[in-house]
This record gives sequence, C-alpha cells and structure tokens, in this order.
Amino acid sequence: MNQSISGPSRRNTLFALAVAAVGTTTITAGLHARVADEDPKPRAPMPIRSEVYELASRYEREQQFLGLIQAATQSEIGFEVPGAVAAMLVNEGDAVDAGAPLAKLDTQALDARRDAAASTLEQIRAELELARARTARQAPLKDSGAISEQTFDDTRLTEKALESRLNSAQAQLRALEIDIEKSTLRAPYAARIARRLLDRGAVTQPGTPVFTLVATAEREAHIGVAVEQADALEPGREYPLNWRGETVMAKLRAVRPDVNPVSMTTAAIFELPPALEAFDGEPVTVSLPRTVAAKGGWLPLSALLEGDRGVWTVLALREEDEGTVAQREAVEVLHISGDRVYVRGTLNAGDQVVADGVHRIAPGTRVRPLDSEEQLARR
Repeated sequence: MNQSISGPSRRNTLFALAVAAVGTTTITAGLHARVADEDPKPRAPMPIRSEVYELASRYEREQQFLGLIQAATQSEIGFEVPGAVAAMLVNEGDAVDAGAPLAKLDTQALDARRDAAASTLEQIRAELELARARTARQAPLKDSGAISEQTFDDTRLTEKALESRLNSAQAQLRALEIDIEKSTLRAPYAARIARRLLDRGAVTQPGTPVFTLVATAEREAHIGVAVEQADALEPGREYPLNWRGETVMAKLRAVRPDVNPVSMTTAAIFELPPALEAFDGEPVTVSLPRTVAAKGGWLPLSALLEGDRGVWTVLALREEDEGTVAQREAVEVLHISGDRVYVRGTLNAGDQVVADGVHRIAPGTRVRPLDSEEQLARR
C-alpha cells in the first residue's frame, strides 16, 4: 500500500535539495576560477651530454689472422749405416742436448771386422819394418857391386808396396771405426723428441727416419696474412701477438713471397722470445689494421637506441620554435671498436647527437646541451 508524503515534509525535502545544488555550483565555479587564475609554467629543458657527428670517408678496423707456432728447426733423423737397432735410449717427449745419444745399432760384426783390420795393419807394419831394414842393408852392397841392381830394386819396391798397403789398411780401419761411431745416433742440436719411428730389433737402412726432432732453442710463429696487410708489414719490426690470451712481442723476420692457393694468404714469420715455453703447433694470432672505405662517422656506443624491427636510431638535436628538441635519426652500424661505433644514416655532418641516456628521452623532448665544463663535471 503506497503511503503519501505530507505537505510540510515534502517542502523540507525540496528545500534541502535546492540548497545542495546551489552549494555544488558555487564550489565548481570557484575551482574553475582558481585554475584560470594560475598560469601554467613550461617544463625546463632536459640537460644532456652531446657529441658532434663528424663525417669521414673511411675507417680503420683491427683484423685478426691465425697462425701456428713452429720450431725454427724440425727434422727427421736416422742412422747413416745399416744395422739392427740394439737399444732405444730416449722416448717421445724427452728433451735432449746436442750430441746426446738417442739409439744404438748392433755393432758385433763391425767390431769383428775392426779387429781383423787392426791385425792386418800390425802384420803390414811388421813386413814394412823388415823391408826397410833389408833396403838399408843392401844399399851399401849395391854400391860395392856385391849384389845386383835388380836385387836391390826388388827390395826397394817391396818396401814401397808395403807402405801403400799400410796406408790402405789404416784407411780401412778408420772407416770401420767411423761406422762403429755412427752406429750410435746422436742429437744434432738441443731438441725434444716429437716422434719415435722405430723400435728395438728393427733393421734399418741409411736414411731411414728413426726420430722426429723439434728444436727447443728457437720458436717461430707462421701466420697467414692477407696480401693487402702483408704489404704494410716491416721486417725487423716488433708486432704484438696473442698467445694463450697474453700479448707477446715478436719480431717479424720475413714475409714469404708466395700465396697459399687455398687460403689466399701469405705467411708472415715472426721470431718468438727464447723464454717462451710454447708447444709446437699451438695457435697464435696477430691483429693488423685494415682501412675500409665507407662514408660515416664515429659516435659513442651509448648514443645508439634500438628501434623497430632491429633498426638502430640516435637522437639528433634540432632547432624548433619551442627550442632545441631531440629527434630520431636512423643509422646503420658499420663497425664497433670498444665503446665507439662507426655509423652512417640520415645524419648530416656537424649534427649534434645525444651521447648517452637516450632511453629516458622521448622524441620531441626539449633538451639543453651541456657545455664542455658541465660535461666533464657529469662524468
């Protein structure tokens, strides 16, 4: 059942609503008036560090070339005489001094032949001594006519023949002694045994390789270098090489005059320091400057901002009615060197570019480039 509102209560309700409406209107009008009275203050330009984009026609980049460390002397050695290997005195990896014995052949047959040659030599010496004595006795007899001249000539010529046989026997004995000496294989220089190619009991012929030796006294780096860079190398000058993550100064000894048909490089040979304890075949690199012809300019790496679809951009300073503002310009990165980049794009020579803090600056933002003293103070 609906209940009607009495007359006095209805009048009170309408009066309260009217008062509330008047109050709301008054407050709103006051707020609008207050906002209208206050003038908006423009935001101060953002201070930024900038750098001038200077146009260039080329840039230099470091190019690395790989090579290997090699012994200055490496050779395969063997016996100069035939025979059976009686003893192997060293193993792979052993370091040996010059003249150190490495292996020996069985010399029993040579020893027997040497003993026989020595006996023959003694026999010839005895016969020669007798012939000389006979010649000495017959000389006065020939002068007195006691013996014929034919008999004396026979004695004298027998002495000369024995002298010739003596020389031949002595030479044969020396040859056998040399063969016995050569039956011991010795290191021709201070080296390390890289490979042992024969074992005990093997029969070898003259020139058959027995060991591969790698000299320990000197090391060289053979590095394949592009022909363009090789032309600028100076023999006798020292260059920094990278070995095991360390920098080693090495003198360039020579550049080979031929080009490898596979790598299309030529070998640069560097003399390594004697104290360098490197293994034969270890990798080593050299970094050489290379000039690349390309228009562009250098900027700090911190000036780059990655844009849409992998496009790199920078913020260039442009003068507009409201002041200096930052605007995006697209660039292409050609080379990175440390914290610097060589770029080209829509920038003009002499443009000022925001050097850092680009992620907190929106395009169109008013900026104020710092002077040199302020930039130093902010670093």
